[in-house]
Amino acid sequence: MNTTASKPSVLFVCVHNAGRSQMAAAFLSNLSAGQIEVRSAGSAPADSVNPAAVAAMNEVGIDMSTEVPKILTTEAVKESDVVITMGCGDTCPIFPGKRYEDWKLEDPAGQGVEAVRPIRDEIRARIETLISELLPATK
Repeated sequence: MNTTASKPSVLFVCVHNAGRSQMAAAFLSNLSAGQIEVRSAGSAPADSVNPAAVAAMNEVGIDMSTEVPKILTTEAVKESDVVITMGCGDTCPIFPGKRYEDWKLEDPAGQGVEAVRPIRDEIRARIETLISELLPATK
């Protein structure tokens, strides 16, 4: 009965779409069990996803190895209910009626998996809160 139109949608944005926004999107897809439409993009996408971010997510059982950074489009913002930037000063087109948040997170670029783990864990905690806000328990 659940159609795409009734699903809340979230867009994660950071400059390179290679670390934080990819981890956030992967957690949201995984933890919401498909109940939330998930997008991620960057204003200047990297050539590939940060290998340390992929490794850190593998440790918690989420495979991001096939993800690729995507360019931020006005359409992606327009089609999303919630737009979350990742503390990197990205400017998003602003549309009325959207929820905008900026998550101040350390940039994992160029860091090893040890440095990425605490960023990953903070993202997971924020994603769990976001899911509880977007999908209130119906039990």
